[in-house]
Amino acid sequence: MTGAAPRRVVVVGASAAGLAAVEALRRDGYDGALTLVGAEPHLPYDRPPLSKQVLAGAWPAERTALRAPAELDALDVELRLGVAAAALSVVGRTVTLADGAELGYDGLVIATGVRPRRLGPGGAEGLHVLRSLEDALALRERLAAGGRLVVVGGGFLGTEVAAAARTLGAAVTLVEPADVPLAHLLGPQVGGRLAQLHRDRGVDLRTGVAVMAVEEARGRVTGVRLADGALLPADDVLVAIGSLPNTEWLRGSGLRVADGIECDEYSAAAPGVYAAGDVARWFNPLFGTPMRVEHRTNASEQGMAAARNLLRPQEPRPFAPVPYFWSDQYDLKVQAYGLPRGSSQARVVDGDLAAGRFLVAYGSGGRVTGVLGVGMPPRTLRQWRTAVAGRTAWEEALPVP
Repeated sequence: MTGAAPRRVVVVGASAAGLAAVEALRRDGYDGALTLVGAEPHLPYDRPPLSKQVLAGAWPAERTALRAPAELDALDVELRLGVAAAALSVVGRTVTLADGAELGYDGLVIATGVRPRRLGPGGAEGLHVLRSLEDALALRERLAAGGRLVVVGGGFLGTEVAAAARTLGAAVTLVEPADVPLAHLLGPQVGGRLAQLHRDRGVDLRTGVAVMAVEEARGRVTGVRLADGALLPADDVLVAIGSLPNTEWLRGSGLRVADGIECDEYSAAAPGVYAAGDVARWFNPLFGTPMRVEHRTNASEQGMAAARNLLRPQEPRPFAPVPYFWSDQYDLKVQAYGLPRGSSQARVVDGDLAAGRFLVAYGSGGRVTGVLGVGMPPRTLRQWRTAVAGRTAWEEALPVP
């Protein structure tokens, strides 16, 4: 990788990863022209609280702001908010916006994130997804009035919304096509325990059955039809069936796109072009595999790493994190380091599954690859994070009982 430090930098994506890149550029001494583009009209805000504190009514919308206006002013960054990027020319080094404006650059960080998958064309009143601040506020207003909510999808987003809705007193049905929610991510033992947590809190959990259609009448949602013929009456339906990287605007750009923007171990997608956050699929040398991570901590860390490598292309540093994520489910916090998904081994090493407070170690290929704690002190998990980062042998970390 060669090239001089840039004098005109454009960051596309005004959420956690994009903001982290902007701040890192200024902190590392970059004093050239800097533009931050965001499709939403808001100043950068935090998304994880949307399905937790904001939806449950514990936080006002203003509390999600990542920085105060004065802090952004101090960065001397030109803000282009409320307008999406429409096209990229890697050869011409230009970003074209949806309003027709053209931004030249000699350094680019792409942090355009993801958008929710949907069921059909949508449009019916009472049919929701949850990605933006407006999404969260609209759903909160509906839930505050009580009523019946059907959540389609038993991943972390779906289960977080189910927990928040039950806290607000809504009647909640959670539909998951797998036999055990979250089993593909955390294994059947942990998934089963979290499923029981929701049942204990009054959630009607329907597993092993797919959704056939969202029923509506006169433009309003009335229920959800399942593959087994059952009809679940609903006043509101939240669709939480995963996400898609926002890469359509990159067609014809020359960048490689396949489940995100393909990057090397330095988060570089092309000379002078880097990607960060949910949209980036990069090679993580710690685990020896490409990955795309949709977690808040990774977004900030990768935004900083991309900015650093953009400024110093002749001495890049690999981005090799131990991924971290967390989820709030009622009064319990779920936290994990590494890659629990796809592990060939899993063992409870602390606490007790039945009690609902436990720590599970995961392993693959003879190595510790992840750790997950439910209701456990953070320091306990951090000890195991060291084992993940050190690629510790499974037998060394977990001797035969």
